[in-house]
Amino acid sequence: MTLPHDCFRVSVSAAFLSAALAFVADTTPAKGVEADIPQIQTRAEGGSIQQEIELAAAYLTGRGVKQDEKRAAYWYEKAAEAGNPEAQKEIGYFYQIGMGVLVDPVRAVHWYQLSAAGGLLSAKVDLGVAYVWGVGVPRNTSLGEQLFRESTEKGSGLGACYLGDMYYSGIGVKQDLAVAEHWFELGTKLHDPRAAFRLGSLLSTVEGHAQNLPRAADVLRKSAEEGYVPAMQALGLLLVNHPELAKSTGEAVERLDQAANAGNWRASATLGVLARKGSGMPIDNGSAYYHFRVATLQGGDPARQLLGNDLSIIAGKLGAADVARIENEANAWFQQHHDRLQFVYKGGENWRRFPAFALAVPEEGSYAGKLIPTQTFSQSEQLPAPNPD
Repeated sequence: MTLPHDCFRVSVSAAFLSAALAFVADTTPAKGVEADIPQIQTRAEGGSIQQEIELAAAYLTGRGVKQDEKRAAYWYEKAAEAGNPEAQKEIGYFYQIGMGVLVDPVRAVHWYQLSAAGGLLSAKVDLGVAYVWGVGVPRNTSLGEQLFRESTEKGSGLGACYLGDMYYSGIGVKQDLAVAEHWFELGTKLHDPRAAFRLGSLLSTVEGHAQNLPRAADVLRKSAEEGYVPAMQALGLLLVNHPELAKSTGEAVERLDQAANAGNWRASATLGVLARKGSGMPIDNGSAYYHFRVATLQGGDPARQLLGNDLSIIAGKLGAADVARIENEANAWFQQHHDRLQFVYKGGENWRRFPAFALAVPEEGSYAGKLIPTQTFSQSEQLPAPNPD
C-alpha cells in the first residue's frame, strides 16, 4: 500500500487553520451578537478594518445576517485592500477555490504575495504550493522548496509536510524516503496534523520502509484528535489489524465511525466488513449492508466497483423488504451527511474573524478543498446501524 499524498491538493487556507484544530464543539456565538451587526456594518462602511473582517465573517457563517459568500468575499477584499495580511491571505484563498468570486489563481497568488510580504508565514507556504505546481505562476519547484524551507525554519509544520511530500514523491528533488521521514517527523514536532498522518502512514503501510507500528499509532492518533479525517480512517484500520495498539477495546470502531461520519467511504466499507465478520461488533448482515451502501453513496464508482459483489451477496441473505428499508435509511442518512471532509475543527474564538468548522476534500483537479463555515458535522454523532424493527 502506498502512502496517500494529497498534501499539495489541500492548499493551505491557513488563515482558517489558525483556529485551534479540534473536533467540532459548541460554536454558538456570544449572546446578542446579532444585535451588533448594524453597528459592525456602520463601522465597516466607515473604513474600520476590524469591522470589515467581522462583517465578512458574519456573512460567511450567516451569523446575524443571511449567509452570503459574495458579501463575505467583498468585505474580506476591502480589508485586504487596506493592507491587512490575514485578510489578504483569506481573499487569496477565496480566489483560489472560487468562494464568492470567480476562480482566479493569478489573483490568489497576488494576495498571497502581499500577505507574505506583510509577514504572514502561512502565505509563504501557499506561495510554495503555487510555485511547485505552477498554479497562478510559472512552475518553479526550486523556488517552492525554498519557500517551504524558509517557512519551516520559522516554525511552519505544514511547510515541513510539503518538503516531506516533495522528497517522498520526487517532486523537483531526488526521491528519498529517509529525507521525507525527516521532514514529516519535524512537521509532527511542529504540531502539523497532516505531517503526523504522513509520518504514521510511512511507518505503517509503505513497502520497503522500516515499520514502527506503535509510533505510527501514536502519531496517527495525534493527527486524528486534531481533526484530520484521513488519520481517523488510517488509525481505525491499523487498530483493526493490530488491536494490541488500541487505547480501548472500542477505539478502532470509534475512529472508523468518526471518519465515516466525515464522508470517508473506505471507513464506511471497513465498518461493513467488521459487521459482516463480527469483528469488534456482533455479526449483523443488516448493519453490514447499511455500511456498504453508505460507502457506495460516499465513494461513487470506485466504491461501487469494490463493494457491488458484497452488496449483492448480503442482499440475497436479507430479502427484498429488509434491503428496501435499509436502502431508505442509508439514503436518508446520506442526504444529511453528504459532505466529504478532510478536516473537522472548530472556529473557537476566531469565528468572529476567520471562521472554520470543516474543510472539504478537494474536487478532482483542484488544489484546495472548500471551506465549510457552518456547523454541519458533529464528531459526537455516530454512524447509526439500521433499525432492527
